Amino acid sequence: MKCRAQPWLGTLVDIRIADVLDVHQLAAAFAAAFDAIATIHRLMSFHDADSDVSRINAAPVGTCIAVDAHTARVIGCAVQLHAGSDGIFNISCATRLARWAYLPSPARGLPPYHAGDCGLRPESDGHFRKTRDVLIDLGGIAKGYAVDIAIAALQQAGITSACVNAGGDVRVLGTTPFAIAIRDPAIITGSSVTVDLANAALATSATYFSARKIGSQHVSAMVDGRSGEAISTPHSVTVQAADCLHADALTKVVMASGDAVHPLLAHHGAQAFIL
Repeated sequence: MKCRAQPWLGTLVDIRIADVLDVHQLAAAFAAAFDAIATIHRLMSFHDADSDVSRINAAPVGTCIAVDAHTARVIGCAVQLHAGSDGIFNISCATRLARWAYLPSPARGLPPYHAGDCGLRPESDGHFRKTRDVLIDLGGIAKGYAVDIAIAALQQAGITSACVNAGGDVRVLGTTPFAIAIRDPAIITGSSVTVDLANAALATSATYFSARKIGSQHVSAMVDGRSGEAISTPHSVTVQAADCLHADALTKVVMASGDAVHPLLAHHGAQAFIL
């Protein structure tokens, strides 16, 4: 087993490859996977002024914005999840996250938060029309997608057994299971559950690292899109799905709803448990 790690997406991305390869094949496979993750980071970063996300946030209302095919897929999925979750999953939550200082505020000021649609309407050929003044953030879904893209890059490099872990967003390639430890929210330095994962994805979300108090208000880096209020719970949510894109996003739906059998899980062939 060979392992490499690099800082991307606001976390440490760990890649393990179980195939027996020579040093050059191994280096090429790791490079391809990390290059794929770097591409998603560059396209979907809230902080990079040249990213697709920043271009959308800076665009005037009514503008039709062309984005990369990767970004289009992630935003399209987010729009569908918003509708399917009755507004729980909402990428326009950046207004709230900036107000609570989890994200930087734009120089132009913060637009008001609306619990309705995310302010982007899909058009043709990877274009989205900005229908109202919003700030979007893809932090609740892009990391899972980056894991999927890294797995695809490993497959293209001929890898048959590997695991990509981006801060708790995990996907395993191949039929050989990898042991994935899930942190117990009550014991921050330990883990209480180990899952053997093969040919599937797993994502865990919790507020134990981001929760804080601003005045009398308890906030976190996760937002219930229905109200714009912070999700505040001592529990963690883990979702297993076929891909990490959906596993990542669905953890937020379960966190906000408290429903470990939310209908969206079955719709996407996923299952969840709450610790």
